[in-house]
Amino acid sequence: MKKNDPYEALRYREFNIFLLLRFAMVFAWSMQFIVIEWEVYSLTKNPLSLGIIGLMEIIPAISMALFAGHIVDQNEKKGLLLKCILGFSVISLGLFLLTWPPFIGDFSKKIILYSIYFLVFLGGLVRAFLGPTIFSLLSLIVPKKAYPNAATWSSSVWQIGSVLGPAIAGFSINWIGVHWSMCIVLGFSVFALMALSQIAVKPILNPKIGEPIMESLKEGVKFVFHNKTILGALSLDMIAVLFGGAVALLPVFAQDILKVGPEGFGVLRAAPAVGAFLTMFISAYVPLNKNAGMKLLGAIFGFGICIIVFGVSSIFWVSVIALFLSGILDGISVVIRQTILQLKTPDHMRGRVAAVNSIFVGSSNELGAFESGLTAKLMGTVTAVVFGGSMTLLTVLITGIKSPTFRNLDLQKELDEHRNQE
Repeated sequence: MKKNDPYEALRYREFNIFLLLRFAMVFAWSMQFIVIEWEVYSLTKNPLSLGIIGLMEIIPAISMALFAGHIVDQNEKKGLLLKCILGFSVISLGLFLLTWPPFIGDFSKKIILYSIYFLVFLGGLVRAFLGPTIFSLLSLIVPKKAYPNAATWSSSVWQIGSVLGPAIAGFSINWIGVHWSMCIVLGFSVFALMALSQIAVKPILNPKIGEPIMESLKEGVKFVFHNKTILGALSLDMIAVLFGGAVALLPVFAQDILKVGPEGFGVLRAAPAVGAFLTMFISAYVPLNKNAGMKLLGAIFGFGICIIVFGVSSIFWVSVIALFLSGILDGISVVIRQTILQLKTPDHMRGRVAAVNSIFVGSSNELGAFESGLTAKLMGTVTAVVFGGSMTLLTVLITGIKSPTFRNLDLQKELDEHRNQE
């Protein structure tokens, strides 16, 4: 077995540019989401409205995901990514205008709220294409032997953006207001466009160009559902994210329970991402491929416990620590899942597999936000979070007992085979 090189993927110039691009988009997207969450809750004072934000994004993200995966596999990736970034920029401009008093004038709160929901819906359409495009482009930038390391660094950069986006959002809302915070989002989308211009056009590796769309979609779904490792990882993570979506209720905790204002809200929102980034960075040096199944199950179980602790806490620093630890454990889950997807997905099907992944995992964030908002409305905020964490624990226990194959999953052997091919 060759010695692990923690900087293997960073030795490729275009991959470093790719990381800058991904950071810019994640930062902009996560900051925008926080700014809009704060604005919507300030308008409504209703936790269900936070759930509706998630619902407005999940509807197009799920309904268009498979079609988007087919389009990604059939087309050149750089051009598609350009369209995604431009689409995001237009949506950000619309949100910028909706938070600008001279523009909205005498608009009622209802008109402003529904307009925000509409733009979030359009953002869901963009997201349906963005995820599969980035996933597919990554595999064209580095060789296969570097996929796991590239996935780790890519996830690390994603977490950096997820840390800084919410943190900057919280502070900027307090210092310069919601409207000018959206200017920062627009600036980072422009930076992403500049980074993309430095990446060369890549070949289309799909041997079935022009394949009928229904056959293409059927092939992608069939591949995922027949690969027990991929299906197991996606299903487990989906359930955990669905019921552990406490972060959607952070505006409620920040404003009404912990009473820490926008700065405290930014800290709470950033805490899980800080923990996840720590895991990503360490995993570049200490891979998680050995006994991956047990590590994944253990991480999600611990995640559920952290969510319960956060739900019952009324002390700010305890809440921050619980969210930080949940981020560490969630980071383990992300690294293992991304390694599974990169190693076990054929090049010509990456768009479709990434699309299915977005349905299982990516969209479950928004569905989880809706579930959290709805249960908070029905049960109360604290009870809803505890319920979600408890359901996560139950899911892990059932999976561990019923699926010994997944429990015994070990990725190290397959990774060594890829490295020895070159």
